Amino acid sequence: MNIEEMKTVGVVGAGSMGTGIIQVAAQAGFEVKAVDVDDAACARSAKAIAKVLSRLVEKEKITGEQKDQVLGRIRFSTDVATLAGVPFLFEAVFESVDVKKAIFAKLDAICGDGTVYATNTSSLSITEMASLVKRPAKFVGMHFFNPVPVMKLVEVIPALQTAQETTDLALAMAKKLGKTAITCKDTPGFVVNRLLVPYMLDAVRLLEAGVASAQDIDTAMKLGCGMPMGPFELMDYTGVEISYYVGEIFHNYTKEARFAPPGLLRNMVKAGYLGKKTGKGFYDYSAKPPQEGGAVR
Repeated sequence: MNIEEMKTVGVVGAGSMGTGIIQVAAQAGFEVKAVDVDDAACARSAKAIAKVLSRLVEKEKITGEQKDQVLGRIRFSTDVATLAGVPFLFEAVFESVDVKKAIFAKLDAICGDGTVYATNTSSLSITEMASLVKRPAKFVGMHFFNPVPVMKLVEVIPALQTAQETTDLALAMAKKLGKTAITCKDTPGFVVNRLLVPYMLDAVRLLEAGVASAQDIDTAMKLGCGMPMGPFELMDYTGVEISYYVGEIFHNYTKEARFAPPGLLRNMVKAGYLGKKTGKGFYDYSAKPPQEGGAVR
């Protein structure tokens, strides 16, 4: 099946990444079948999508009728069996091989031979995950960036087992979703995170060493290098634990010291200082505007 014949896609996982994929797929004209573990997660995702679309209506980027059409193309469920017969499935569950393995076992039991699995991962081996499914030739990595509706890049990562037609379909899917795709080998971090994660970890090391404050480091990278956000603002936005866990995965795989998370980052994760979502990270978000030093002593 080519991309123009495809009318329906599935999305497993309705967290922040999955929600973004659901939205852009529905906006691209696909009927979207979305699945998460409980009704509350589905409700949060639906509410988030409606809020973003309402904002687009206010900005006159889309009409109220278009918003209703997009929402009408999305169906949420807690039953993975609703994905039977879907030709293209995006997987966006928690960044854990064990969690993903359990999901793919359920999908393998209901999906036909033609179904393509596209895993959204920032750090895990696509080849390892492809080995967990019945049809590894139909398995590919598609790494989106947060927030998905805004960020234009998708990294397409074929596993060693991935068929060329599967890679081609993933590239066509990215284009259909309004994204620009690059293709990269299945190596730790692919392209973006292979460069970005050491940058963020080095920023934490500078802070630990007392070279400069978090705010001054952020200012330096924004005004000196043209970054839209400084490294500490970025970690607080995406979740401090993400940098920590991804660094651990890279370090375990490569044994390179530059990927080893600094002690400050490890302690922040243990303390639950995860950034904006917890109200405290490198900045304190209970203050207006946020003040530096929310969790840094």
